[in-house]
Amino acid sequence: MSHGQSRRRFLRDLGVGAAVMPFLLNLPSLGFANQAARKKRLVIMFSPNGVIPSNFWPEQEGADFVLPESLKPLEPFQNRLLTLNGVCDKVRGDGDNHMRGIGCLLTGVELFPGNVQGGSATPAGWASGLSIERRIKNRLQACPTTRTRFGSLEFGVMVPDHADTWTRMVYSGPNKPVAPIDDPYQMFAKLYGRMKDRESLKPILDDLQADLKTLGSKVSSEDRVLLDEHASFVREMEQELKSADGSIGHAVPELEQGVKDQNDNMPKVSKMQIDLMVNSFAADFARVATLQYTNSVGGAKMRWIGVDEGHHELSHNPDTDDKSKEKLTRINKWFAEQLAYLSKRLAETPEPGGTGSLLDNTTIVWTNELGKGNSHTLDNIPFVVVGNGCDFKMGRSLRFPKVAHNRLLVALAQGMGQDIEKFGNPDYCNDGALTGLV
Repeated sequence: MSHGQSRRRFLRDLGVGAAVMPFLLNLPSLGFANQAARKKRLVIMFSPNGVIPSNFWPEQEGADFVLPESLKPLEPFQNRLLTLNGVCDKVRGDGDNHMRGIGCLLTGVELFPGNVQGGSATPAGWASGLSIERRIKNRLQACPTTRTRFGSLEFGVMVPDHADTWTRMVYSGPNKPVAPIDDPYQMFAKLYGRMKDRESLKPILDDLQADLKTLGSKVSSEDRVLLDEHASFVREMEQELKSADGSIGHAVPELEQGVKDQNDNMPKVSKMQIDLMVNSFAADFARVATLQYTNSVGGAKMRWIGVDEGHHELSHNPDTDDKSKEKLTRINKWFAEQLAYLSKRLAETPEPGGTGSLLDNTTIVWTNELGKGNSHTLDNIPFVVVGNGCDFKMGRSLRFPKVAHNRLLVALAQGMGQDIEKFGNPDYCNDGALTGLV
């Protein structure tokens, strides 16, 4: 009997509806969760337009380092953090550096020739290979003991609703970009049912209550607590989503003109997406996720931190413009706050059916398409790693001699337990995985 048939029969015997299935898959006492092996998870977080190096990279190497201003929010996690200076995107070919910066970031391979004209002499198209987190997801999904409901989840915050090379970093294969879901309501619907509108949440949730009560008498006391937490989370999300402005969503199509006034909702949307991601991990819906803030050349105006100019506009100003540098530092500090919130939520959430917390079993990689905005360099791409999922030796500031980022992609796959020696363009990983991480 197939897994699907056995699950349907189990639900029928319990007398509950299929809508309750998302709540069951990680309950040890029902036998659906794979408790034999440790669950490893990977999150890739993206923010655009480079950084101010002097305010981002620690001056010290090794374990005794001080986090600069842009990374100050991560101080509570300094002993579970790596900064990786000297990792470079060496992939060249068609397209400008913004395009190749995001399109080659997770694929490690050239863009196809195309008709999207950027700031370079040659237009370009989509990436010519799949992205590393999709490769990891595919291998996990191919094994019954690591397969999850979705495999991977792609979260966005104010990502434009049009598709071009600047807006996509995830690829399921050559010429196959994957759009993130940047509306929390749509992500909620993906996770908990296909609701047509907010009003339909209530009857679905009401129907779930009786089924959850039935399940509560069939599972262990520990699983009952987990069920209660899931139900409470869904109810809280219902209230938060209903109270949210219905205009939460997308940036305007014109990249250089920034985002609509609704970009003032970015902090709220960010929190909601992070909460949904953490809950999806606790429910074992997926073990791979991405979190993309705006897009390459993203022009969000972060008025909530006192920055009225568009992010991309500021990033082009010269190094002699101290006011712009201070504002860009403030912007990246806000992104670090989002990473800190994600890390905190993972750290305070126990690993269901396992030991430690979700952060003990999750690796988060925060990155960017450029090393520095006004030079558009692809050297020293920002890579900050938090969490213990890949079993790297954490709590260090590392510097590398301008190594290809393909080697880091290989190291992430190996850290997730996969047998891989090269990824993307093989010319950039002849020396195998990035060394010094484990």
